[in-house]
Amino acid sequence: MSLFDIGNKVSDIVNDKLNEKIKVYAFVGPSGTGKSYRAQMVANSKGVEYIIDDGLLICGNEVVAGVSAKKAPTKIETVKNALFQDEAKKKEIQEVFRKRKPKSILILGTSDGMVQKIANNLSLPEISETIYITDVATQDEMETARRIRVTQGKHVIPVPTFEIKKDFSGYLLDPLQIFKSNGKGNAPYVSEKSLIRPAFSYMGNFTISDTAIKQIIEISLKKIKGVYKMSRAIVRKHEGGYGDGVYIYIEIVIEFGYNIIELTEIIKNRVKKEVENLTAMNVLKMEILVKNIHFENNK
Repeated sequence: MSLFDIGNKVSDIVNDKLNEKIKVYAFVGPSGTGKSYRAQMVANSKGVEYIIDDGLLICGNEVVAGVSAKKAPTKIETVKNALFQDEAKKKEIQEVFRKRKPKSILILGTSDGMVQKIANNLSLPEISETIYITDVATQDEMETARRIRVTQGKHVIPVPTFEIKKDFSGYLLDPLQIFKSNGKGNAPYVSEKSLIRPAFSYMGNFTISDTAIKQIIEISLKKIKGVYKMSRAIVRKHEGGYGDGVYIYIEIVIEFGYNIIELTEIIKNRVKKEVENLTAMNVLKMEILVKNIHFENNK
C-alpha cells in the first residue's frame, strides 16, 4: 500500500469518527413534489441546521459546500453529483463536517435507498428518522408542485435568490418576497429562505432582472475595501465555448490608491461566489471595467 493510500485510509477513519456524533434525518419524496420548498420547515421542526439537497450542503441562508446537481450536463451526471460519487466533491463536504462539526443533518432524496446511499458515501451514521413528503404536504400541493416542475421547469433550492423568467427584464418579479428594502437609500436585504430556480436545459431564451442581479452584486461590492460604487451591471444567458450559464459584465468606480489588477481579481472571486451561493447557478464568465477612480477630495 502506498503512502498516498495510507493517508487516505487514515483520513477516512478520522472522518468516520467525527461523523459518528452527527444525527442524520432524511426527507423523502418523489421528484418535483415540493421537498426542497419544505426543507427549511422540516429542518426547523427537528432543530436541524444543515441540509443536503441535490449536491449542495446548506446552512441557514448559505450554500457552504458542494455544486448543484442541476448544473450537470446530463441526467447521469446529475444523479452522480446528487449522490456524491465524485471523490473530490465528497471530500469537500467531509472537510466542512470536520471544521463545523454539525450536530445534525437533513438529507433530501427521492427514495429511502437514495438518502441511505448519500449517507454512506459521506460516511455519515445510520439515518435515525425519515420524514416523508406525504407527512407534510397534501395530495393537491404535491400535484401542483409536480405540474410546475413539468410545465415550467422550475426547481426549488432552500436558499435566498431571485426568480428568472423568460422574456423578463428590468423589473424584479417577487412572488416569494425574497428581496425587501428598509426604505429609499437603504440596502436591500434577503428575507426568505426559498427560491424558484429554473434549470437552464428546460428553458428557452431568457433575460434576468437587472434590478435583482444588481442588488446581489451591490451587496457583495459593499464588503470589498477599495470599491467606491458600481455604475452598471449586465447579466445574460451565455452559450457556446463556455457552455450554458450566466455571463456578468460590471462597470465600477474604485478608490484611489488601490492596485486595479489585484482589486478586480478580488471582485471577480467574491461576486462569483456570492452569486453562485445565492442562486446555485453557474457564473461562467465575468468581465469588470474600471470606469473611473474616486479621490477623497472629490465633491
